[in-house]
Amino acid sequence: MFIGIDVGGTYTDAVLTDGSQIIAKHKTVTRHENLLDSLIAALDAVTLDMDVSLVNRIVISTTLVTNVIAEKKTPPVALILSPGPGLSHSEYRFHTLTHIISGAIDFRGREIAPIDREEVVRAGQDIKAQGYSTAAVVGKFSNRNQSHEILIKGLLDSDLNIEMGHLISGRLNYPRRIATTMLTAATKSVFAGFLDAVKNSLKQRNIAAPVFILKADGGTLPPDSSLRMPVETIFSGPAASALGAMSLSPKGQTSVVADIGGTTTDLALILSGKPLLASKGAVVEDYLTNITSFAVRSVPVGGDSTVVVKKGKVQILPQRQGPAYCMGGEGLTPSDALRFLNKTGVGDFSRAVHIINKTAAEAEKNPEELAAEIISEAARIIVNAIEQMFINWEQEPAYRIWEFKQRTKIRPNNVVGVGGAAKGLIPTVAALMNCNAIIPEHAEVANALGAAAAQPTVTANVRIDTEQGTYTLVEDGYSGKLAQGQPFTEADALKLAKDALFARAERLGVKEYVKELEVVHSEVFNMVRNWTTTGKIFDISVQTPRDILFYLGQEQ
Repeated sequence: MFIGIDVGGTYTDAVLTDGSQIIAKHKTVTRHENLLDSLIAALDAVTLDMDVSLVNRIVISTTLVTNVIAEKKTPPVALILSPGPGLSHSEYRFHTLTHIISGAIDFRGREIAPIDREEVVRAGQDIKAQGYSTAAVVGKFSNRNQSHEILIKGLLDSDLNIEMGHLISGRLNYPRRIATTMLTAATKSVFAGFLDAVKNSLKQRNIAAPVFILKADGGTLPPDSSLRMPVETIFSGPAASALGAMSLSPKGQTSVVADIGGTTTDLALILSGKPLLASKGAVVEDYLTNITSFAVRSVPVGGDSTVVVKKGKVQILPQRQGPAYCMGGEGLTPSDALRFLNKTGVGDFSRAVHIINKTAAEAEKNPEELAAEIISEAARIIVNAIEQMFINWEQEPAYRIWEFKQRTKIRPNNVVGVGGAAKGLIPTVAALMNCNAIIPEHAEVANALGAAAAQPTVTANVRIDTEQGTYTLVEDGYSGKLAQGQPFTEADALKLAKDALFARAERLGVKEYVKELEVVHSEVFNMVRNWTTTGKIFDISVQTPRDILFYLGQEQ
């Protein structure tokens, strides 16, 4: 048995599935002041009267990190940066207390300037004096040699909470590594508290099943591993909807996924059964990061968006003032129009009739025409967003390769609708786009199903310098020595990377899910001195494929 829970902006959904059918499902209103209560209420509903020892795995998708960043409820984070030569230090603008210190590591991981210990101590004293308790330490090439970051941390006061960049991201692009480390430092304490509360709640219910957290790239990791970089959960909601659409749809299809929730509509693209990843990483609070995520976009229109009529024209505002009127709210929303026209069965029909009739009378419109105009306007906003999104999607290398394989310039011809308002809105969206509308059964809890079906993912990035006889395992922040006296080939480099991935998977407790690997990046450079090749540099990245464990109701 698998349980998936998605804590969304409006609703928290949960499903219990055996991989071939949904056994129980539940929706509850998300309480933003206490996300744990919402999660546990949904969990209790789908496990009612069942033997919880049958549960094999629980996967949680949560908006916690998204919320605390958006609401600026994170502790302030000071920066200690060691950029070395290159970009002007004035360009590092992260809107927080920043100390630029001397010392430098080059691109091969060699020290070219030592750390000034007294300078580091003074920076730490200033950070504490200005009221900061958390800091991020990031050197430009610390992913090639972490010794400077470790030294800096050791020189700082032990009362400071320190995050080091080499443990957060191994990918190059120094500004993105700074932003990713800073956001990790800012969110770790609140995420740790949430995970502890989840573990305690499960223990009280005698649920011993392993818990996984869904990441922005559609993969999952155990809580302790996700705690290393909680900001990776920032876009887990859109990832869950894309995975849920995959699980509910025929294998290998190419479709736009529109997850229409109460507050927003999340868009994603599935190419021949594989979600499209954003090549440049996620953007968080205007910061470019090294967080791998699906190529998604959130549109500020949903079932509970505020609707106003001005001078006879329907307008849908990019905000939510509470639940729909038919759900006990105070204002007109698209959900009321859908309920009025019997396109959904959610909400009090009499209240939907009342608010539509009242607004129509004030606007001197026919009630049926008003409701239809509301739905058309919501659909128009979503279609415009999809068209704009295609401009971005078409720039992604993976999309271009997919299009080349089709041997013609085409666009997906399906729009898969998931989420509570999908049944009422997606047919209109598909008609405007001249596409097929697919609204699978259980579409209203697709996010939770996507979480339940998500497959654990593991990545290993390895950099090998045969001239220096060293290698670095980026994810572990570990550097080692190569065996001496024998040539080191590309096959040896690939084996080292694969062995590192299998070792990480075993430590993370997900080795059973590693059935195949894919090489996502492989480069080799010859080192030439005096017209002679003196060594090679290998950069290799391997990972488990991002996929789902089951397709509901289909043979595996």
